[in-house]
Amino acid sequence: MIRYAAVLLYAWSAVAIGAAVGDLSKVNGSIEVAPGDQAGDVSTVNGSVTIGASARVDAVDTVNGSVEIDTGATAASAETVNGGIEIAERVVVAGNVHTVNGEITLGRGSRVQGSLETVNGRMTLQGAEVGDGIATVNGDIMVGAGSRVDGGIRVEKPSGWSWGRNKRPKVTIESGAVVNGTLEFEREVDLYVGAGVVLGEIKGVQPVRHALQ
Repeated sequence: MIRYAAVLLYAWSAVAIGAAVGDLSKVNGSIEVAPGDQAGDVSTVNGSVTIGASARVDAVDTVNGSVEIDTGATAASAETVNGGIEIAERVVVAGNVHTVNGEITLGRGSRVQGSLETVNGRMTLQGAEVGDGIATVNGDIMVGAGSRVDGGIRVEKPSGWSWGRNKRPKVTIESGAVVNGTLEFEREVDLYVGAGVVLGEIKGVQPVRHALQ
């Protein structure tokens, strides 16, 4: 997932406003792409990555750190292992948004054309769109009003690094949200559904279903 080539040795780096650069890569330290700038792949190992408003970048990767993509920016993908991913309003991600240990938040009007995945972390859609499904193992899922998910929702059976986490995930789909595709549950979940929400086929373990008040 993370490319280790072309390492920069500075503790922190930023791109000047209005610049267009190639790939930005380092091992230790955070990277910031300024608002309105363009860059290639942006990656670090130990540090956060911040993409400014209306900036355009390719893949965004880190291992130990958060990813923040500000309003109106575009990216090819966004991934981290230990850290959250926060996507502001009107952001477009052409590929996947994935993390292992961390939350994912999508702001209003944002669109992820690939999949949205985490192992241990809550995922929240605030009037946003996902084009290729949502998947988790232990995380709660909130599909807020005005959101759209194509490709369904999958909650996988815990294994490997998920051992010992027995809390039943909570999947919430608010009124005014749309989920197209199969809801596949390999473990027990609590499913909260708003009035008027029409769900697709449910496969696997039948959820404990609740009505939203």
